[in-house]
Amino acid sequence: MKIKLAAIVFPLASAALAQGFTTAAEVKPILQATKTNWVALRDYDGNDLLYFTHLESWRCGLAQVRFSVNSTAATRVWEMEPCYEGTAQPNVLKLEDHLPYIVIPQGMTNTVSVVVVYDDGTEDRADFERKAILMP
Repeated sequence: MKIKLAAIVFPLASAALAQGFTTAAEVKPILQATKTNWVALRDYDGNDLLYFTHLESWRCGLAQVRFSVNSTAATRVWEMEPCYEGTAQPNVLKLEDHLPYIVIPQGMTNTVSVVVVYDDGTEDRADFERKAILMP
């Protein structure tokens, strides 16, 4: 009987979790705790690739992401995939129309500033030095 009960409860819990993380109240604590992972930088094939994958993964609950390279202005808007609300995985990345990174000439990224605007209107900010976000 315990096995049958677990078989029923686990899928229900998984379905409930999959429907969450679509509001500022749900994603803000996660993004605040993982602020050092908001962006990543990769030196690849003669370019710097600035990745926004982490923010894309938690984009449901965000109204906007702004950033700047080598400036603290953070005025450039990062265009995110839509949140696929009403699906089992609203935060899934389909990557059909855009990639989760921008290409910058190699070695030209010294600092990155990011402002996250939550769907409740509040904002968080992070400023990064190259070495802090450079992937091995």
